[in-house]
Amino acid sequence: MKKTISMITAMVLLAGTAGVLTACGDVPANTVHSIADLKGKTIGGQLGTTGYIYAEQEVEDATVEPYNKGADAVQALKQGKLDAVIIDSQPAQEFVKRNEDALQILDEPFVEEEYAIAYKKGNDALGKKLDDALTELKNDGTLDEIVGHWIGDDADKVSYEPDESVSRDNGTLVMATNAEFPPYESMEEGAVVGIDVDMMQAVCDRLGMKLEVENMEFDSIIAAVQSGKADVGVAGMTVTPDREENVSFTQGYATTTQVIIVRKD
Repeated sequence: MKKTISMITAMVLLAGTAGVLTACGDVPANTVHSIADLKGKTIGGQLGTTGYIYAEQEVEDATVEPYNKGADAVQALKQGKLDAVIIDSQPAQEFVKRNEDALQILDEPFVEEEYAIAYKKGNDALGKKLDDALTELKNDGTLDEIVGHWIGDDADKVSYEPDESVSRDNGTLVMATNAEFPPYESMEEGAVVGIDVDMMQAVCDRLGMKLEVENMEFDSIIAAVQSGKADVGVAGMTVTPDREENVSFTQGYATTTQVIIVRKD
């Protein structure tokens, strides 16, 4: 009799536990509510990005998992394989917008940074041309207009139209990028679109050049610029001391932050 009661009790307890698991699902609850909570956690980042690098260097006892695409890291977070993802703020907002029921961005930014155009060390002539063109785009409002098409409440995601009156006799500018970084660059109908592509098309208008875009893994971009496979690297590229050992950078064209994506509480 005692055995029967024990078995019934065990079955009831098991059924109750199963109900809890069914209600909660297999994905663990969020435990990251601040930067301090990242200690000892499993963090995802896109390989070669500053988010990935900062996580490795700055977060104590963290396990940092590399992903070729930010979207893959975000998917792993949703599945409970990660505790957090560190990534640039604008792509983070895009990813969270697509997963509003499952993900959130912490209010506390991880770090501030600035994007610039990378070019081969020693190619100072190209660097000056790029800087002069960027200054023009800032001063005449073109850069703000480009950004406005991709970021903000009125963003229509309409790409910049090249100036057809420009004679492009000064050759081709090859831009290495990674089209996994909306709204700066992403794939739409087989083409790379976004802020960086539009900005570089406007730069080429000023330089009298054709723009050629090469899509590749993010951690291959600097090597492509070093080797001459590409003239510039433009992919939400942050200026860091390590990168400055391998390539040169223009003036900054955007200021942003690295943020922390976690599952919704």
